[in-house]
Formats: sequence, structure tokens, C-alpha cells
Amino acid sequence: MKTFVILATVLALAGTAPSARADDAALTARVNAFVDEWHADAAHARPAFFDKIAADGIYIGTDRTERWTRDAFKAWAARFFERESAWTLVPRERHVRWSADGAMIWFDEQLDSSMGVLQATGVMRAAGERLEIVHYQLSIAVPNGVQPQVTELIAGAAEE
Repeated sequence: MKTFVILATVLALAGTAPSARADDAALTARVNAFVDEWHADAAHARPAFFDKIAADGIYIGTDRTERWTRDAFKAWAARFFERESAWTLVPRERHVRWSADGAMIWFDEQLDSSMGVLQATGVMRAAGERLEIVHYQLSIAVPNGVQPQVTELIAGAAEE
């Protein structure tokens, strides 16, 4: 009997592991597709870019003054979305994680842009089949070797 219980437990656990990995891969693919499309929306100046940000979402840009609610960001960025392309961020690498229930998702990514390499972090909410960005922060990646010069430039700009 003891052997049967052990064997049944091992088989039960082994049977669920591939399913969990498949679910993980599916959620990662879903998140990657969503974020890639979000970046493509900006690259093609599609208003759907803002629809992917939650009504209570926050977007933090590269300037220290840029902490936007979705609606304030949409109003500020309207002039960019009148062009053929608002801005182009091309993902290099992304890491995705999520809460045990899959309702909250967070990711970090590196992006190529006209400003050079950027780093970003994001938090998403899953509501049924809908995903939405609740927080996104974009930063310029500064190589450690030039940090002193960059710090000096920033200090000079702050004095102006």
C-alpha cells in the first residue's frame, strides 16, 4: 500500500509539471505579444497604444519630470501621435514574471531606440482575457564608465 501511495503521488506530480510549464510558456508568449504590439502601436502612431494602458495606469518617461497618468500622457503625447511614427522602441531582451494566480505580471526589458539602449520595467494586470499596463518606467541605460560625465551633465542641466 505504501508503495502504491508513493507511486501515485509521483505520477500525479509528474503529470502536472509539464502542464504548468506549458501554461508558463503560454502566458509568457501572451505577454510578449501584448508588449510587442504596444511598442508597435507607438512606432506606427496608433491610438491603441493608450488603450493598452489601464485607466489608472502610470507611465514614467526618461525625464525626471515625466510621471504621467494615462490620460495626461495621452494629452502630452498627442503631437507625436499626429506623425507617422510617435517613437520606436525595439525590444532586445525581456524577462517576464507573474503572481501565483497570474493576475499580476511584471517584466523588465532592454530596448533599442534613437536615444540608444533603454531599460524599462512594467507591471500589468490580467482581467480575464484582457491585459493592461498599470505601471511602466523607461530609463536610459548609462554605461558605468561614463557615469561621472553623465552625472556632471545632469547637474549642469539642473542648475539651468
